[in-house]
Amino acid sequence: MKDGLLRDLPSWLATLLICFGLVACGRETLRPLQGINRSLLQSASSRRQPALGKRWLATLANHQGKERIELIDLRSRRPVLLPGLNRPDAQPISVSVSANGERLALVRQRDDQTELLIYHRSMGTVHRLELSAKGIPRHVILDGKGRLLAVQVSRDGRWDVDLIRLPS
Repeated sequence: MKDGLLRDLPSWLATLLICFGLVACGRETLRPLQGINRSLLQSASSRRQPALGKRWLATLANHQGKERIELIDLRSRRPVLLPGLNRPDAQPISVSVSANGERLALVRQRDDQTELLIYHRSMGTVHRLELSAKGIPRHVILDGKGRLLAVQVSRDGRWDVDLIRLPS
């Protein structure tokens, strides 16, 4: 019996170590990135709807009670100018950014209309997208390449998701 226990000790010990490792991993505390988080706290009174590209963070940032879309370059920790995007007569609802930070997809409320838009950062242009089946867009997610868009849409009291292939 003693020989059997010694023979099984390595597998038993390995199993025990794996179990302790899993328990220890489950207790690991996630820590925010202090430098960038401090910068984000200083530049807006609140933020919501975060979206990440490779080196980009897009959020809805509250400045003096008014929300606007803000794009942060994570390397420099500074906001990037978005000319032509944030309008004083519009309320952003959702935003997403492509991996390279070139395209932003957004939903905003303007003049009692909910708009689905694509913003091309290098050109500073905003293009409105029309849904083929009428509905009210609510949330957007742009794929990394900025060519495929998922849109949460309300239609007749029901939530749908439309996938839209965007032109290059």
